[in-house]
Formats: sequence, C-alpha cells, structure tokens
Amino acid sequence: MWIKICGNTNLEDAQMASALGADAVGFVFAPSKRQVSAAQVARIGPHLSGVEKVGVFPALNAAEIVAIAEEAGLDTVQLHGGVSLVLLRQLQDSFKGRVKLIQTVHWELEDAETNVELFARQLRGISEHGIAERVLVDSKVGAAIGGTGVTFDWEASRGVLAEAGTGVKLIVAGGLKPENVGEAIRRLGPWGVDVASGVEGNPGKKDAEKVAKFIRNARAAAENR
Repeated sequence: MWIKICGNTNLEDAQMASALGADAVGFVFAPSKRQVSAAQVARIGPHLSGVEKVGVFPALNAAEIVAIAEEAGLDTVQLHGGVSLVLLRQLQDSFKGRVKLIQTVHWELEDAETNVELFARQLRGISEHGIAERVLVDSKVGAAIGGTGVTFDWEASRGVLAEAGTGVKLIVAGGLKPENVGEAIRRLGPWGVDVASGVEGNPGKKDAEKVAKFIRNARAAAENR
C-alpha cells in the first residue's frame, strides 16, 4: 500500500511523515492554504531520504510545470484541474522518465449521473494511452480541486473503478482520515491512498498522532483485505 501525506508546508512535517512510514510527501503548487513555492521545496528536499517528493499542480502549461519541478527537485508531478492527454504527453516527452506522472480524476459531487460517464471515459482514456501509470481519484466540490476534506461516493464509484481503472494504479483521496481510511481500502481496493487535511492539526500543519494512526490503519487494512 502506497501512502502519501500531502499538503506539507515545512521540513519538520515532511520529515515526520517520512519517519512514520509514508511512501511519499506532497507539496501543493496550486492556490491553497497549503501552497508552497519551488524555492521552499528546493530547501526541504535535500533533507529527505527514501521518500517520494510529489508536486501537486493546477492546469499550467508544460513549460511552467517542468521548470517548477526541476527547481524544486521533484520525483513526481501530480496534475489537477482536468484531464489533458496533450499535456500529459508533453510532460512525458519533456521529463523522459526522470519525473513520474500522476493524473487526478475528479468525482463530481453535484451531478452524479453525468459524472459517472465522464469519470469512466477519463479513466479509460488515461489507461488506453498509457501516459500516466498512476491515477488519483479525488472529490470535487465547486471550484475546489483538492484538500476539501469531503469523501466521494465509494459505493457508486466502485464498479467504475474496477472496470475502467484497469491498467493504472489507482490512488484514493478526498476526505480520508485515520478513522475511515481502512474502510476505503476494504471497499475500493486501491493501490494507494492520499491524505492532507485529514491528518492536520491546523491547515498546513500536520499532527504527528493523526499521521501515525493514518499510516498504521492503512497498512493494517491493506494486509487484511
């Protein structure tokens, strides 16, 4: 089970997540209470060892994303704000395997019927084109593209994920916390999980006890499913 602690804003939190067993730490470059700069992450990165450094990006152009990723020293770029196969291909060509890609697909909470068709089509497109090995499924509330603290409909999405998500490694996000991550893993069987607000004491500041409990519960659920 791959576990990412996202929305880190300082070295202490990133090191703490790594020490507690996270596989990846995330840094948000989109407008957010947790937004950081490439320069900030560049100072944090050299002090992290054995953990994947993931940058979360809005819909910028490829050149901007590549420049930020290189300055920050990222291992992985995670895209939010819609699925663009053109952008994914441009990034794949630019990075040439040096930086991995995660594409986010949003489960719209406001129009479930239309959402299922779009959601499935986007998943199939990513899988068929083979340009993003990992897909993160997150809830979308209004204009917010992440960090909402709201779960998506696990029951309604389960069949779509099982059918359309073949060929990619699925990561579940959106409203996860120590108390429900085990249920999400048991019901959806993802490759990984991602959390930000669910393990915070305050926005942008992680709570060590919550991070430890989240990782412990996720590992236990994965082992027993």
